[in-house]
This record gives sequence, structure tokens and C-alpha cells, in this order.
Amino acid sequence: MGGKYTKLDPMQVEVPEIDALLNRDPYLKPYEKEIRRRYACFKDIEDSIEVNGGGLDNFTKAYKYYGINVQPDNTIICREWAPGAKQLFLAGEFNGWNRDSHPYNKLEFGKWELILPPNSDGSPVIKHLSELKVVVQNWEGHKEDRLSPYATYVVEPPKNEGTIYRHKFWNPPQTERYIFKNKKVHRHKSLRIYECHVGVATSELKVGSYDNFTDNILPRIVKQGYNCIQLMAIMEHAYYASFGYQVTSFYAASSRYGTPEQLKRLVDTAHEMGLMVLLDIVHSHASKNVMDGLNRFDGTDAGYFHAGSRGEHSLWDSRLFNYSEFEVLRFLLSNVRWYMEEYQFDGFRFDGVTSMLYHSRGIGQGFGGHYDDYFGLGVDTEGFVYLMMANHMIHMIHKDAVTIAEDVSGMPGTCRPVSEGCLGFDYRLAMAIPDKWIQLLKHSSDDSWNIGDIVHTLTNRRWMEGNVAYAESHDQALVGDKTIAFWLMDKEMYTHMSTMSDPSLIIDRGIALHKLIRFVTHGLGGEAYLNFMGNEFGHPEWLDFPREGNNSSYHYARRQWHLVDDDLLKYKFLNNWDAAMNHAENKYGWLAANPAYVSMKHEDDKVIAFERAGLVFIFNFHPTKSFADYRIGVEIEGNYKIVLSSDDKQFGGFDRIDKSVTFVTTPEGYSGRRNYIQVRYFLIIQLLFILNQMDFFSF
Repeated sequence: MGGKYTKLDPMQVEVPEIDALLNRDPYLKPYEKEIRRRYACFKDIEDSIEVNGGGLDNFTKAYKYYGINVQPDNTIICREWAPGAKQLFLAGEFNGWNRDSHPYNKLEFGKWELILPPNSDGSPVIKHLSELKVVVQNWEGHKEDRLSPYATYVVEPPKNEGTIYRHKFWNPPQTERYIFKNKKVHRHKSLRIYECHVGVATSELKVGSYDNFTDNILPRIVKQGYNCIQLMAIMEHAYYASFGYQVTSFYAASSRYGTPEQLKRLVDTAHEMGLMVLLDIVHSHASKNVMDGLNRFDGTDAGYFHAGSRGEHSLWDSRLFNYSEFEVLRFLLSNVRWYMEEYQFDGFRFDGVTSMLYHSRGIGQGFGGHYDDYFGLGVDTEGFVYLMMANHMIHMIHKDAVTIAEDVSGMPGTCRPVSEGCLGFDYRLAMAIPDKWIQLLKHSSDDSWNIGDIVHTLTNRRWMEGNVAYAESHDQALVGDKTIAFWLMDKEMYTHMSTMSDPSLIIDRGIALHKLIRFVTHGLGGEAYLNFMGNEFGHPEWLDFPREGNNSSYHYARRQWHLVDDDLLKYKFLNNWDAAMNHAENKYGWLAANPAYVSMKHEDDKVIAFERAGLVFIFNFHPTKSFADYRIGVEIEGNYKIVLSSDDKQFGGFDRIDKSVTFVTTPEGYSGRRNYIQVRYFLIIQLLFILNQMDFFSF
């Protein structure tokens, strides 16, 4: 197949909308040939799929061809791709674990097939939940047990029976299959994403379930004003503490939380509540596990992965896919489609995109110095083009689908359409923002924060490329680090979070800064917003999964919902503020608006002011200074009214702000704006204004 080196002259390749890309960013003009070459590689693969794969629609339904599929007459057809194997057999409970009695027939191009006629009574030979293994014989004659790469249900072994996960054939009776009742949700103009982990979502000292999440957590998410959830750790992973990023079975939804039907109910219920559902998908690498993973499935070092050092990620200790291999493309693209169609996911957050884009895998490589970093030989064309193809397919299948790139490099065009010669994502994670907050909290006191630097970090993104802003995600909650709440308040959270306890300056300032950090990120940092489960109310401590190093404890692998539900604790204040932010955004839609105009970033006063979506946002980060009659520049004249203040008692403030006051503009230029308003009230650390123009909005 084509791909890495196109036979076409790049400058003769028609890229439908490349002019729009180059006009928007003329600095890309010197790299036009490379952009066209990448698009030509994409077209080569698309043409190859059309000619050799039966077209993209057929090509991306490999799960109907490979794996173990029951036909209408209950004949079972088993197929695998194992180009390096000498022979394949199927063994399991259905044949008494005979490793020789059911050999596959070898087909062309490394494919193998086994047909199992139904029993005499018409029932399938392999029963629902019957255990299976593919036995792979290599060319040295050794036989090794493997799990089918297309296995759809893989379970943890019983205690004291080893650690190797097992393939259970999933084929429940029709009466036990979940039937979706709700259509997918249309894409929201503004995305407010709740990043969540089903297993951690319980307060109990155990792994949470799909049913618990559906019944108890989804209502919380909706109440908080989020309109999208991002599910982590769904693709089966044998090592729980990997957070789902060491995938062993790509087509199997993790059984540790329940059954496939229970996951379907979760997604369907979310849709009923108006929530989009994104899957955290891992196509950047795979677990090195052999017995219950994809690694060495056909007995060789290659197969699904690059052979040798190119096929291993040195930091993640995992295998790297060979995106130039036709059957690997079929496997991965079909995997995306499987979750869209079998489970009705609305889109994906692609993990490890930086590793996919560069030969360095992002290890030790700095970015942003020069465009050459993004258009030179360091870029892995195969990974780049795979992502183009995946985004092309996703948006072709479902026009409202959402894709998000986890990329730290800032590749130009990451969030522009494939038709412009770009990657085709809808958003990228603004990963510099949480890094900046943690850097500040770790290494400097808040009275020395550089306001200009904060604003730069929050606004430094490419025009017309959507960013998901977040103050912290699961990464900042992991053991070895601290959440923002814990950085701000630390051990004081154990003794002074009661509304009945003695006042604590540390807690008061911590709550105040927590609100400001999250809201300036929400308002200024991107075109979507993300929060990790529990951080909205300042969940204390960290996340740590049960492992040998902590005596297999679940103490930190859960969410302590009772803290926010207890009316006598101050966690409710942060939770209320989080909900208020989201509901205000839902009303005014600043995430869907153009980026903000920052009219003030005053270093001495530690004040930030900006306008977005007809609103004026004002922040005072000064630790000791208050201000009276503070002048704020605004572009549009009229009457302004406070619609949200963090000084309200319901948010843990002190209720010193009269929100009934109207602020009338003065028609004199200030801070680069044509008018100004005079904020007559003290701005203190706990205070945040959103000022709204009454001429455009009613209250």
C-alpha cells in the first residue's frame, strides 16, 4: 500500500481547502509542499482501502470478519490475522481444551479461518460465556495460548488462579441484550467535559461498577452543569493501576466494572440526560503482555507492531503500532468504529498523540521554537496519516462526533479539517495550562505570581483551533503529585474544612484561589472546559490504585462523595461554585465565542480583566490588596450588572457585594477600549465579577 512515500508530485496534489489554511497562517506557506505530501499519503491510503479493502465502510467493520462471529444459522466463523504463525488452533471449554482438534485453515495475506457448524439441535457449538483461547504454533513448533485480538469480553481470573486474563465468549440471548432507547446527542456548541473513571467513582473500598456510575454519578454530573463525559480506562487492561493506558484487549470493554450490556445502559442513560459520551481511546501504544495482550500474537516480534527498537516505547515500556501495515490500519480504524456503533460513543479523546506524531515519541524533544519542528524529518508520517484517516472516518460516520487530541507539541493544524491537509481533530488538550498552575503552586507564593505569564499561558493557542482548557485533570490527581486543592490547603483540609471549626486563613485563601484558578481557566483558556471527577469540590489527597506498594488498598482509589454531600463541610462551597460556572456558561456561551479580549493584566495590582461573549470578567489575585473605584475598560457602552460573584456565601465568600447595583459606562477610552466602568466595590481575593451588559441580556 502507499502512505509513507507517495508516488505523486506533492505540488500537483489537490488539497481541497489548503488555501484557507495558508491564508489563515501565511507562515505555513514555506511548508506547503510537505502539507501536500502528507495529504497525498492520506489519499494513497484511502485509495488503497477502496481498491484492496472493499471501501472504507467495509474496511472499518473488521470486527464482523475477524474474531469469533455467530452467523444467522448459528454457524460460528473464527478468523484471525497472524502472518508469522505456522498454524492456529482454537481451544476452550467447547472442546475440552483440546489444543489440536480444531485447526484453522490458512488463507492468503496471513489470514486464518475456522468454521464451526451448529450442534444437531441448531444451537451454536460455543456457548455464551464459554472460555476460549487461540493456540498459536510458531515455526519452531512451540504452541502458545493467546487471546483473540478481537475478543469482546475478557475477564480477570479467579483469585489464586494466576494473573492472566481470560476470553469469555460474549453471545447472550436476545432477551438479555441491551437495546438502545435514545439517539446520540447533537454536538453541543460549548463542551463542558467531566473526565471520569468508573472504577474510582464509588465511595466504597472496591472497584466501582457501570451500574453505580449510571444510577449515582450521572445525575451528579448533570446537576453540576456538565454536558459531556469522558470515560477513562474502558478498553480492557490487565493492570488496573495503569489507569487504562496499558491496553491488553482493544475490543473488550473492561469487565471489572460489569458487562457490555451494562456499559451500553450507561451510555444510553447519559444520552437520555443530554450528555455526550467520549471514550478515552489508546491507539498510541499497547501493553507488552503476551499471554493476554496483543504483543507477539503470531509468535513474532512484529505483526501489529514495528519490529525491534522502533516497536517499543522506552518510557512507557509498551509496544508501538506499525501504522503502515494494512491489517493494523483495519484493526485500529475498526476499533474506533466498534465503540461508535456497538456502544454508541459520541467521540474520542485520543491518548498519546505526541508519541504518534514524532519519531522521538516526544521524549526529550522541545517544541515551539520553529515550524521546522513540525514539518521536518522528525515527524512520523505513518502516525500522522493514521490520525488523519481516523478523524476522516469518525466525522464521516457521525457528523456530530467530537475528537480531542492529547498533544503537548502544538502541531499546527491539529484541529483543522483533513480537507486542509491537517489532522482533523475538533480540539486539543491545552496541556500547558495545568502545568503552569502546578508550577506556580509548587515553586512560588501567590504574591509573586506573574500575571502576564498566566494570561499568556491561558491565551497562547492557534486561531480557529479549538482547545480544551483545564486547571487539572487526572494527571494532577495521581499519587506523587497533589490536586490544586491539596497544594493550596494541604493538611489544613483535615482539620478546618468544617463550617463549625475555627476560621483558618489558609482554608479561606485556598478556597478563594481555587475558585479563581478554575474560573479564569474556564473563561479565558479555551473553547471547551474539562474537570476530573471530584476536583470540582476540591477532593483531598490523591489517586492511587491498589498495588503491592500500598498493600492493595482501595483507600485512595475512590471518590469521597460524602465530603461534598455533608452540609457541615466547606467542600460544598467549591462544588456550588463549579456548578455556577457551568450554568453561567450554558446561559451565555463564552466557550463557543471567539477568544477573549484581555484589557488588563496589571502586575502590581494582580488584576486580570477581559471581555468575551458580551461579558466582562474581573479577577483580583492580589493576596492583601483591595481596591475601590477600580476602572475597567469595556468596548460596548451601556449598563452592566453583576451576574456572578465568588464572594457570595453559597460559594464560601463573605457576601460583601451588592449585586443589585448597575454599572453605567463612561464614554472615554481606557485600556484600549472605547468605554470604561467604575467598579465601586472592593475587589479582594475571594471576589470574582462577571459583569453583563443589560442591553443584550435579561435577568
